[in-house]
Amino acid sequence: MRHLIRLLQRVAILALGAFAVWLIVFVIFRFAHQKLPLILAFSATYLAAAYVILPYAVRMGLKIQHRKHVPRYTITGDGLPGDPVNLALVGDLAQLRAAFAAAGWSGADPLDLKSSWGMVRAFVFNRPYPTAPFSPLYLFGRSLDMGFQQAIGDSPRKRHHVRFWAKSLAETQAEVTSSRFWLNKDRPDENERVIWLGAATRDTGFSLTRMTFQITHATDSDTNAERTYIIGALAACGTIGDTMLYKAGQHLPVNHYVTDGDVALAELTPT
Repeated sequence: MRHLIRLLQRVAILALGAFAVWLIVFVIFRFAHQKLPLILAFSATYLAAAYVILPYAVRMGLKIQHRKHVPRYTITGDGLPGDPVNLALVGDLAQLRAAFAAAGWSGADPLDLKSSWGMVRAFVFNRPYPTAPFSPLYLFGRSLDMGFQQAIGDSPRKRHHVRFWAKSLAETQAEVTSSRFWLNKDRPDENERVIWLGAATRDTGFSLTRMTFQITHATDSDTNAERTYIIGALAACGTIGDTMLYKAGQHLPVNHYVTDGDVALAELTPT
């Protein structure tokens, strides 16, 4: 029975993909081509496909697969898998900021029209932007609580960066692998000593997303290496204690990333 259900799921996903392609090519593009010049028709079709049709098809595909497991990765604004969770630091907000400041990392500007335009200009003209904003990713039903980055050279296209979400230490008394821990949306007080769950990746340039072809930063697929880099940088400054790895979940090929599912856990030292 399990094999039959899996087969039916794959057939349904294949049919969903075929329908999405048909809709893009034979409905959206054909209609746009009748109304617009060719280049504008291609542009309109791309926008509709990458930002509406394909994200919806991927979300439906995930529902067909019954992927209701406890999330071990962030979620994009479209509801698609984002960066894997691979780092956890215990301490208050002042300790977190002091730790990354000591390592030479910068905070991220809030994402708004001004910072977005600044990022576009920096990206196009390859000019430094050490406090560039982060695109929104979600965990616990909310966008990041704090983010840090470190430029690689003078290019805004390459950087180390990590997003953090605060989680009350009281919640960690519950089983971490349970839905109660991961799906509780309560935000702790900013002065509270909490566990900061982080998703760390390294930007390497410019690309299109794997599943929906949206414009985004290209990222190094090896998130384990980025986790190791950050822990090494903080340890070298003496801002964290001993580090241990614990298994947050099964091995997950999240998006285009390769991750072993481990989370590096360390205590922040007093400022």
